[in-house]
Amino acid sequence: MSTGLDEDEILGAKYAPFSQRKNMSSDPSQSHHFDFIVIGGGSGGYAAARTAHALGLSVAVVDGAEELAGRCILRGCMPSKTLIESADRNLSIRRASEFGLKAQSQGADIRAIRDRKRTLIADFASYRQQQLEDGRFTLYRGYASFIDSHTLEVVPRDGSASFQVKGKTFCVATGSVANVPPLPGLAEAGYWTSDDILDTDNLPETFAVLGGGAIALEMAHYLDGMDRKVTLIQRSQQFLTGLDPESSQVIEEAYTQRGITCHLGTNIHRVSTVNGRKHIEYRHGEKECSVTVDQILVAMGRGPATDGLNLEAANVSLTKKKIAIQPTMQSTQPHIFAAGDVCSPLDVVHVAIQQGEVAARNAHRLIQGQAVDEMVDYRLLLFGVFSHPQVAAVGAGEEELKKAGTPFVTASYPFNDHGKSMCMGETEGFVKMIAHQKTGEILGALCVGPHATDLIHEVVVAMHYRSRVQDFLAIPHYHPTLSEIWTYPAEECAEQLATN
Repeated sequence: MSTGLDEDEILGAKYAPFSQRKNMSSDPSQSHHFDFIVIGGGSGGYAAARTAHALGLSVAVVDGAEELAGRCILRGCMPSKTLIESADRNLSIRRASEFGLKAQSQGADIRAIRDRKRTLIADFASYRQQQLEDGRFTLYRGYASFIDSHTLEVVPRDGSASFQVKGKTFCVATGSVANVPPLPGLAEAGYWTSDDILDTDNLPETFAVLGGGAIALEMAHYLDGMDRKVTLIQRSQQFLTGLDPESSQVIEEAYTQRGITCHLGTNIHRVSTVNGRKHIEYRHGEKECSVTVDQILVAMGRGPATDGLNLEAANVSLTKKKIAIQPTMQSTQPHIFAAGDVCSPLDVVHVAIQQGEVAARNAHRLIQGQAVDEMVDYRLLLFGVFSHPQVAAVGAGEEELKKAGTPFVTASYPFNDHGKSMCMGETEGFVKMIAHQKTGEILGALCVGPHATDLIHEVVVAMHYRSRVQDFLAIPHYHPTLSEIWTYPAEECAEQLATN
């Protein structure tokens, strides 16, 4: 397909100084040229844009969202953790008598919690908006679609005439959208997604949460922490599919003890409305079940936001709806890169940022005629869930290592036999460490328990330096702390290695 640009124009055009480009951007009747065009101004897109600018590339960012800043700041990580903080504190009040304290929850002010969240998020978002508008990039507030592999059509949000921008290289970082399955009757009955629950000032009394991944578990924790009745309905036989099944067992037992109904291994037949409430009929194992609730929260994961990009016109291929990429972050069209949820094996912010940075550096190499050889290293891939208890993992799991034929040893240790966690009254869960059977190098770790999303970073640092379990044991750990629990599985792994 013709790009409308000759080879010299694509690889060697000299662009106007930024001051001129900025003026040009106010006149969409002109066709603008850039070294690097980023579609999407979230965490991955911004990381790509700032990295490219620092390398001396002329950069444009196209973002058609109602608000600038990206999903993590506006409707994901930050708002959800703000609400969860309130839930955590209410849970502590509920348990006050265990610690000899006289306190009683007087209920939750959902509007006040929502307003606190809005205040914090407005501050975070404002900072990101300033970064996008500070003059380093030409910012187009509109919707982008490919006309060909070097040309975008931009439709402005303000309804003004569409125009074209041309680029030598691109990075698609459009993020993700909530995955809503075509369940019979769901659309007619109505439902919420995480976007709704994160900004409501009023929570109904009863919820059915559909899903068993991070969003479902975090929102179920929040709702229960707000003294709402919750039923979790998960299709898979375990929560957090892909992680150690034992982690799912810990969460199921902890949630059940809190009063959350957990049904795993289900098949939803239909959703209907009964007297103004939502009625769900489903099969749970061999038993036919139903539940009637005030609201349904669909939390069955997210899908890549690729609709409307016209990627076919740019010869960019998809794999399971995500943009197919190489470790260099190149798509099937080598000068079109991608970053973040739209392509990532794991939809988390720190990975999106890393991918955006690698994409920008490789785009610079491509323009300079250098080898495009920097690859994203997923060896330290991190995953965390802010449930209660929390879940966090890094590196490879047992099943992954088995499939790869990597010899390993592993050991775990429970929080209910650990001094500090016993003092805290947080005894649910365990830690697990995995090491190479021949070298002793730490290959992965899993933590289910108190402050798991913080505790995991000790192992991340050790793995970054390719520490062996024997080296890890030489690191002093203060007593009594949660962190010292890692020494127990490390010691057992080292003993196994010594006997091999």
